[in-house]
This record gives sequence, C-alpha cells and structure tokens, in this order.
Amino acid sequence: MKLGFNSAILNGCTFEEVIDFAADNGFSCVELCAWPRGKALRKYAGVTHIDVDLLDVDYIKNYTEAKGVRISAIAYYPNPLSDDEERNCHAIAHIKKCVEAAHKLDINLVNTFIGRNQYQTIEENLLVVKEVWKPIVEFAEELGVKIAIENCPMLFTGDEWPGGQNLMTTPAVFRKVFELIPNQNFGLNFDPSHFVWQQMDYIKPIYEFRNRIHHVHFKDIKIYKNRLDEVGVMATPLEYISPKLPGLGDVDWGKYISALTDIGYFGYAVIEVEDKAFESSLKARKDSINLSKNYLKQYFPY
Repeated sequence: MKLGFNSAILNGCTFEEVIDFAADNGFSCVELCAWPRGKALRKYAGVTHIDVDLLDVDYIKNYTEAKGVRISAIAYYPNPLSDDEERNCHAIAHIKKCVEAAHKLDINLVNTFIGRNQYQTIEENLLVVKEVWKPIVEFAEELGVKIAIENCPMLFTGDEWPGGQNLMTTPAVFRKVFELIPNQNFGLNFDPSHFVWQQMDYIKPIYEFRNRIHHVHFKDIKIYKNRLDEVGVMATPLEYISPKLPGLGDVDWGKYISALTDIGYFGYAVIEVEDKAFESSLKARKDSINLSKNYLKQYFPY
C-alpha cells in the first residue's frame, strides 16, 4: 500500500506547500481537496488544493512528478441529495468537474459522498439515488474514472439530524446501492472509524466488498464509555466520541491492515486527521500527520 494523507488538515497551505510537505516527510501520495472556492459549510470542508475551474494540467503533473508524490484522488465531499435542489445542482456540477480533472491529470479517482436528504428515510432516499447518481457514474466510466464513496454518516451534530447527510454508511445500504448502480467504477473509500462508533464490524465488509474498495482512509475514533453511559446512542455522536490519530483510538489497525492485505488491496492508504488535540497551529497539524505516519510505519516497508 502507498501511504499518504488527506490535504484538508493543511488548509491555508498552497498546492506546492502540501506536495512539498509530503515529499519532505516520505509520503507516497496525497488525497487533494478540490472544493469550489468560497465559504465552507462545515469544518474540514471548503479546502481547495486543486482548483478544477482553473486547472493547469501540465504544471500539476510536472510538479508532483518532480517531487515524487502521486495524487491518490481528487477529494470533494458535498451532499448532492439534500433537501435543497439548488445546492444539489451545484454539487453535482462540481463532482463532474472533479471527474474531468481526474481524467485530465491521469488520477482517475474521485472521492466523495453519495449524500442524503436527512429528513427522509433510507427507503425514500434510495428512490432518488439511481436517478441522480447513475448519470454521474456513467459519465465517469466513459472517462475511465472511478468514484469512491466514503462511508461516513455525516451525522455528528444537531444540524445534521435526524438522518445524517450521507446515505452510504452500512453494508445493508452498500448492497442496495450497488444493485441500483452495478457499474464497477463505482465503489468505496473505506474508513473503519465510522463503523466503530456505529458499533459495527469493520473487518467483515472488507471481504464482502473487496471488489468495490477503490481507496482507504486511516482515521481512528475513540468512544468515551463514561459519556455514552450518560447520553446513550440516541445522542449526537460527538457527545460521546472523538476522532483521533491512528493508534490513539479504538480501531485495531493490525486487523484492519491484515484484512486489506488478505483481499490484495495494495492501493492508496490515506491518513485523515480530524483530531481536535492537534488543531492549535499549523505546526501541530503537520505534527499530527507525522505522528500518524510514525505509528503506521510498522505496517509499511519504509
């Protein structure tokens, strides 16, 4: 596997600074954020390290090649199935721009969310998944681009309740969505931490959906049992969980990586940092990436 990091944690840095940091610290790849420029709707969103509206293909290719760093995927995580049709149209249009950019840059992978209308049931959301996503997936397929959906519920705070803003979060839903959209270029950006706080098995799905895993995230999560005992599982999750650096939470990384090697996954493995303990400064955020690498290097040959 090729170890890298998601660039959202280096918000405020330029494209060149992100790639330089990756090269200087021994990373093979970076998942580069490509949000539309403007005000972010939430934390870790709105980061633009590749501007797909002003894409300089040769410059990006030459710069990354000179530094020996690959772009694992173009990252854009909106909610294109929300209850706001105008926002959905903008999100879908930008996803397609990301697909075109991935094709032009020979990255050929876009990581995103499938989205969800948080005020409707899973069944109601599934009725519109094929209508919205089948054309996007087929557009990407024509360009030789894969789309990987991260399994994050996007259900952490009160404004995301009751249903969350990303439908594709459980094996039961994976199966239904892949029945609706069987195209092989459509798959998962698999993150074990989101299964941990949902109290689900995060190893078994790796085997079942082995042919759909196009990209993986390395992010940990910590469940505070004393808080959970106070508020229960019906509370907003951030009342009893916290994202952590790999090795500082409840994911068993040996089992996770063992399962990935079992299925023959040797693609991009990207650290995603959302640990509040490392947000005080740019130095702290950079340190968090290297601390994660230092822990994970036991599983990598460098």
